[in-house]
Amino acid sequence: MPYQLEEINRRAHDGPAAFTAECDAAYQDRVRQAAQRIRQRRSESPVVLLSGPSGSGKTTTALKLEEELERQGITTHTISLDNYFKTLDPATAPRTPEGEIDFESPRLLDMDLLDETFTRLTRGEEVVIPKFEFAHQRRNEARGRPLRLGGNEVAIFEGIHALNDDIAGRHPEATTLYVSARSNVLEGEALRFKGTWMRITRRAVRDLNFRGTSLAETFAMWHNVRRGEKRYISPFKGRAHIILDSSLPYEVGVFTHYAPQFARALEELDPANPRFQELHELVEAFRCFTPIEPALVAPSSLIREFIGGGTYQYK
Repeated sequence: MPYQLEEINRRAHDGPAAFTAECDAAYQDRVRQAAQRIRQRRSESPVVLLSGPSGSGKTTTALKLEEELERQGITTHTISLDNYFKTLDPATAPRTPEGEIDFESPRLLDMDLLDETFTRLTRGEEVVIPKFEFAHQRRNEARGRPLRLGGNEVAIFEGIHALNDDIAGRHPEATTLYVSARSNVLEGEALRFKGTWMRITRRAVRDLNFRGTSLAETFAMWHNVRRGEKRYISPFKGRAHIILDSSLPYEVGVFTHYAPQFARALEELDPANPRFQELHELVEAFRCFTPIEPALVAPSSLIREFIGGGTYQYK
């Protein structure tokens, strides 16, 4: 469902604190309903598969689901699918059309190990959750941790490929969720800000703040991220039992504070980049929004995953 720019700017001007609180509460309610559905399906499978494209807020959503399920009496374990990456072998790694390693490809994951893990967890057997070390691009089995699910427990496996044929496709009994910023911002009928722009904005700010990646670097790789989404993620969203729209009406107003940095980063972007014009349109679109001070964003808000200062711990 699209948002209207006029209403967003009116709320941002008249009462930004109440506006942000109302939007966060609405998302929390959507998470609460999803948790109820997971609890209801617990008898079919204790495995929950949570997918969504980059910048969707999957990690915070998984942690919020964990909180809600705990309130409903379900002990929850959240596991990143990143831990199931294979040790990287450049000789056999999938490649993009440009010849670079395709870090968006599901072929980097150990699908057979995931299949075995889901099967054994469903049977009540113990598994070892592996640990992937990104600094060395290898899986360290010695740092794995054991997990066995009791009768009132679930495991949420979170990652961009969770709904892939070789993951969810092998386990249709699992509860499946798809999370993404899905709502555009309109001015009347005119498009002013795309849901996909919310995601690149979130990712760029997060990577700048916490992953040592410059805005220019994130912009440069965005075309490959989007290509991977269209090929590896979006085709499987129809498999989801639950779809959560993680867009928040106020968030663009918060991210306007990064607009000058975005504009400078665009000066470093190669004009031949397939997303060059779109990214310029994105930055220009910030001018349409009334700024909202980041300090007004609640510590428990999903947006804190990207700007920092939140209550959740991200590993």
